[in-house]
Amino acid sequence: MEHYPSLAKNYAPPPFNAVKGQGIFLYDDQGNQYLDFTSGIAVTSLGHSHPKWTSAIQEQLHNLVHCSNLFGIPSQQQLADKLVEIAGPGRLLFCNSGAEANEALIKLARLHGLKKSKKTGQTCHQVITATNAFHGRTFGCMAATPQEKIQKGFHPMLEGFRYAEFNNIESFKEQVDPSVAAIMIETIQGEGGIFPAENKFLQDLQQLCQDNDLLLIIDEVQCGIGRTGDFFAYQESGITPDAIGMAKGLGGGFPIGAIWINQAHEELFQPGSHGTTFGGNPLASVSGNTVIDTIFEDKLLEKVQKQSKQWHEKIHNLKTKYPNKIHEIRGKGYMVGISVDDALAITHSSRDKGLLIVPAGQNTIRLLPPLIAEETHLNQSIKILDSVFKNA
Repeated sequence: MEHYPSLAKNYAPPPFNAVKGQGIFLYDDQGNQYLDFTSGIAVTSLGHSHPKWTSAIQEQLHNLVHCSNLFGIPSQQQLADKLVEIAGPGRLLFCNSGAEANEALIKLARLHGLKKSKKTGQTCHQVITATNAFHGRTFGCMAATPQEKIQKGFHPMLEGFRYAEFNNIESFKEQVDPSVAAIMIETIQGEGGIFPAENKFLQDLQQLCQDNDLLLIIDEVQCGIGRTGDFFAYQESGITPDAIGMAKGLGGGFPIGAIWINQAHEELFQPGSHGTTFGGNPLASVSGNTVIDTIFEDKLLEKVQKQSKQWHEKIHNLKTKYPNKIHEIRGKGYMVGISVDDALAITHSSRDKGLLIVPAGQNTIRLLPPLIAEETHLNQSIKILDSVFKNA
């Protein structure tokens, strides 16, 4: 397909028009069915048109869609309570997307730095992020994303960021000085190519932050909300962050973002510090509540943990079968990256055979099935990928 004449050209021309989704499948306007392992780029965590989710949305539509944060929103308060129960004592701020969540986290880091500056008399506002990171495309998030393909054309970047090597604690230590306010890290680098942070690295980062009065900020926008088999991907490491950014899968398809702020730092945001017109409105909050309730009621975390083990084994069997075509396999749970020679070619070939996947950095294909995926769907993805690599 060509670009639609009224749409900006910031995206590549789409391969087809998507018109319907049901469960694990997406349908185009020609009636073709696709096994959807993009999940809207890790968004449709319950699949398409999940009956509990659609029912909750429909009911809320008849009551109240939007009122702004000038007024209390009961469903927003309920969602905050649920996330506090999972993440720990603290407070939630809701917004509309992952980039907005990360922008709010950058502002939180600046406020923490200002608090430190008043104690030490030294300017403190630097944030350390990781090489190959991706935190979003707004100006603050671009500056936090040390990738020229993201920053190209938009220089000068917002100042106040420095970068260290992912999974290398010594590299982070070298960047720490009195001007640093926070470290911001993805638990699993998503757009960068599916690179998980090692548990020991996260533990060492937490200690480094505690030793130097830095905020440890965890970006779980893509890898959170059950995708790895834990509700938050960092939980496997046993750390407790100072703040968490989330979005994508939290709304199950409806736009929502959020940050959780540890109780120790919850006073940093005060009236006027930050705001959003749409963030956490009744419809978005009902979406988030339904996603969380369904994850736990339907035991989807256990499902991902159990089924992903065999699925990963079968993916590794493909690597054994096609050692010259599959170079590396990375990821956890339902977030898998396969390093290949030409990610776009494999993506296109998979689509032609009925499997939707999404490319990532480092010539990697991303497999992001919804949390509801059954063993038969996972096996079907293996069968299609086998055919794709056989003919690649």
